[in-house]
Amino acid sequence: MGPGNRPLDLEWLEDFLALAECGNFSRAAEARRIAQPAFSRHIRALEEWVGVDLFDRSAHPAALTAAGKRFHPLLEDILASLQAARIKAQIAHDVAAASLRFAATHVLSLTFFPSWLSRLEGQLHLGSIQTMSDSAQTCEDAMLQRRVQFMLCHGHARMVNRLDEANYPKLILAQDVLMPVSAPDEQGQARYSLDATRVPPLLAYSEGAGLGRILRAEMRQWFGGSSEAIAHPGASVVFTAHHALLLKSMVQAGRGVAWLPESLIRREMDQGELVAAAPSSAYVPVDIRLYRQPFEMAPSAEKVWQLASAEN
Repeated sequence: MGPGNRPLDLEWLEDFLALAECGNFSRAAEARRIAQPAFSRHIRALEEWVGVDLFDRSAHPAALTAAGKRFHPLLEDILASLQAARIKAQIAHDVAAASLRFAATHVLSLTFFPSWLSRLEGQLHLGSIQTMSDSAQTCEDAMLQRRVQFMLCHGHARMVNRLDEANYPKLILAQDVLMPVSAPDEQGQARYSLDATRVPPLLAYSEGAGLGRILRAEMRQWFGGSSEAIAHPGASVVFTAHHALLLKSMVQAGRGVAWLPESLIRREMDQGELVAAAPSSAYVPVDIRLYRQPFEMAPSAEKVWQLASAEN
């Protein structure tokens, strides 16, 4: 291994500065609290790494060579930058450790999460909270990459996600239900119905959507026109979207039938802006789940998990 690619020990750099300051190997080794032979080996190893002599050993005291004089101020800047980087990294770690970091799917970040968080804050001082709202797949990525401590999402016994496969601890915080709904007609009845003679247009979730995965796990045939009670014979998907909020808007615009979380459409159902498009046998019960990291977390995060566990 040549000098240009051999390993560099940061201790050698500190040794270099000590010798440059006092010019005496014995005193520099004593200041660095190592034996002089070992100290001398460090200086020689550094010179081999640089590729030139840094000290003139024939001088008394030992003096920096021209190369050493050029190396010295640059090395001081490097070590100062490393120390500053270390301090900044520690500060960032302390801030992150003191923060609670949640990932929540789009729907639950708007419906369930705010009220659930308020209940927690009524019992704990949570401090700084960071929340990301995204698709179920992206939230799973954040958990698997340890960028968040908790993930809030819908779940179903028939649908195993990547966190389940990796045995991440989870709690079931509440229940929700996916309901096939339609905009009402002039008489307040469903404009499209799964049990009517008229073929209803279906509005579906895209492949990566968590709710779409649940629906496909629960009723694998309805997308293609199932003859089962949950879908009308001959029905087909006319629109696909990743987010329930967009499907909700399309349903309200009278574009077809979609399975939407009851937590998202409760107000619209109460006010008659949306109506059920099928009997309750077509509903799909789902869990609202909280996943946590499998390793020990910051004390504030552990308190959140303990309180959530106690409520269940």
